[in-house]
Order: sequence, then C-alpha cells, then structure tokens
Amino acid sequence: MAAGLKRRLGPGLLIAYGVGVMVGAGIYVLTGAAAGAAGLWAPLAFLLAGLVAVPSALSFAELASRIPEAAGDSSYVEVGLGQHWLAMLVGAINVLAGTVAAAAVLRGGVGYLTSIVPIPFDWAVVGLGIALTGVAIVGVLESLTFAAFLTVIEVAGLLLVIGAGFAAEPVEAWRLPMPAPEWAGIAAATTFAFFAFVGFDDLVNMAEESKQPERNLPRAILWSLAITAVLYALVSLAAVRAVPREALAVSERPLALVWEAGTGTSAAFLAAIAVAAALNGILAQIVMASRVIFGLGKWSPALMTFRRAHPTFGTPVRATLVVGVAVIAAALTLPVALLAEITTLALLVVFAIVNAALIGAKRKRPAAPFVVAAVVPWIGMFGCILAFAAAIWARSG
Repeated sequence: MAAGLKRRLGPGLLIAYGVGVMVGAGIYVLTGAAAGAAGLWAPLAFLLAGLVAVPSALSFAELASRIPEAAGDSSYVEVGLGQHWLAMLVGAINVLAGTVAAAAVLRGGVGYLTSIVPIPFDWAVVGLGIALTGVAIVGVLESLTFAAFLTVIEVAGLLLVIGAGFAAEPVEAWRLPMPAPEWAGIAAATTFAFFAFVGFDDLVNMAEESKQPERNLPRAILWSLAITAVLYALVSLAAVRAVPREALAVSERPLALVWEAGTGTSAAFLAAIAVAAALNGILAQIVMASRVIFGLGKWSPALMTFRRAHPTFGTPVRATLVVGVAVIAAALTLPVALLAEITTLALLVVFAIVNAALIGAKRKRPAAPFVVAAVVPWIGMFGCILAFAAAIWARSG
C-alpha cells in the first residue's frame, strides 16, 4: 500500500470542482425552501449568505496557500491555534457536514430521478450511493473529470431556468409593492442559502492532489465562489418572479416549476439535469470527506489506518468506503431540509474557528504566498457567529 496521494489536479479542474459542488449542493433542491421562508425576499437571503461566505472564503484562500494539506481545516487549527483537540473536533465536524450534505443532495437528486424513472426511492438512494462511492475510489482525476462534465450540464440547466423565469408572466406578488421584510423568514432562508454555498471550503482538502496548491487553490476558491454567487442571484430572482411562493415552498422540484411557468412545456429534461447536479454534489462531498479522514490520520494515531492510499488508484479507499456507507444511511433516514440545516450550523462553527486560526497564523508568520488584509478573518469570524445566532433564532421562532 502507498501512503501518498497523487498530484494530478490543475486550476481548471479545481474551479470546476468548486462550482460543481456548490451548484450541486442545493440550488436545484433548496430554492423552494428559501422562497417558502422568505418569499420575494429569497434573493436577499442568497445575497446575505454570499456575504457571510466571502470573508471566510478569503481566509480559506490564504490558509490554503500557507498550509496545503488534505485535512485543511484541522491542519489550520493545529498550526494557527495550537489546539490539537480542537483540530480533531473541526475535522470530525467537517466529515459530519460533508456526509450530511451528500445525504441531503442524494435525497433531493433521487426526488428528481423518481419523477422521470419509476423506481423505488430507497433502491435509488442505495444504488446511486454505491455507484458514486465506486467512482470516488477509482481515482481523483477520474472523479473530478466526471464531476467537471456534470458541472457543464448543470450550469447549462440553470441558465435555461433563468431564461424561462424571466420570460414567464410574473406572479401577482411581483407586480404589487414590495412587502415588508420578514426577518425571521429571511434568517431561515439564509440558512438554506448558505448550504447552497457549501463547497469552496472543500477545495482546500484537495491540496495534496493539486499541482502548485499554494498558487492554484486560492484562485480556485475565489473564482468558484464568484461564479456560483452570480448564478444563485439570477436563479432565485427568476424563481420568485415566475412561480408563487406557496407552490415553490412545497415542491420537491422547484426549478422545474420555473421552467414550466416560462415555457409551458414539460420539464422532464430539467429533472435529468438536476439528477446530474445531484450526482456532482454527492461525489464532491464524498471525495472531500474521505480526504479529511485521510488527512486526520497524520495527526491522530487512532485514525492512522485511514492514512493510506491505494497503490493503483491513489485514493484513500478505506476512508471513502466509510463515508459512502454513512451517506447512504443518512439519506435513507433524514429529510432534506433538516440535513441542510445541520450542515449549515456545523459549517458556521467550523468557519468561525478557521477564521480564528488564520488570525493566529498571521501573528506567528505574517508572510504567505497569498495574503488578505488582517481585518478579513475578524469579519469572517464575527459574520459566522452572527449567522449562527440568526439561524438558531429563526429556528426557535
């Protein structure tokens, strides 16, 4: 058995990976949940989620250039804060968040799949879960090339939805004066929307398989976040313009409703694209979570058995199998909205800690290949804390 991962990823595949995991992480599934909570203010929720994400994305970009390791977040905490127990906790939360996120997208993707193919829901969950775990085992270059192909398909689908939404006859609420903001609903919708930005942080866990990670990872993080934010803003606007809030809130295929409203034709092809998006999101999260477990093996003797890569595939097979089984189990037992909420809350905690780690790392060593202003991690940390508090408030309300 070989212990090292293979450096096979260039900037193009890394950006495609980031866009694919974010777009696949929920926009096809969670647009309806966000619209149901915030109504016409749903686009604001996506904007707020993006604003929360930007400072943390910049912090991740600098840390990726400083410490290019597979268990990115945990390594950052270990180096920046010097707290081993906290680094292990962050790694565990990341594995949980990646697993739960993959399960959420698997449930949502199967919802689209069963609308076009008459197969039992549970069998589809198990079958897709096993197939994608197999792809993740075969090789990282193969996995991310497949993911890049799916990314092109899903972005094309979103562009078609945007066009249909703005071509549709606007709903009655769109023509009326803008209602007063429903802040509790906007806070809840921001929680769902933040889930849709999950992905830029996954890129740092590909550091040991990236070519020139100090240079390519920061660029990939920022480009993928920018591309995705523009897509989300346009998709959410198109959705609330074309389809009534009540219909979006209860639909398992909200973007299909937007297409039907704008074109008057069947959205079966869009369901197929949504399945492709889901496959991309699931695969990316399985790849990410398995790399975190692999990376944690460097820091924890208890996890050393996972610090091995297959001699032929160059992938962490044991870690990938563990993650794949956990994803399937979670997808069979928990609803999408709850899975998304758990993921968001967990990642907000991780992001706050990672921003604190950058503050510590800057104090120890100011110079780095990629540097952001000293105030950025402070903004990122407090933004995540406020977003976490808002999510808890919205849930209790």
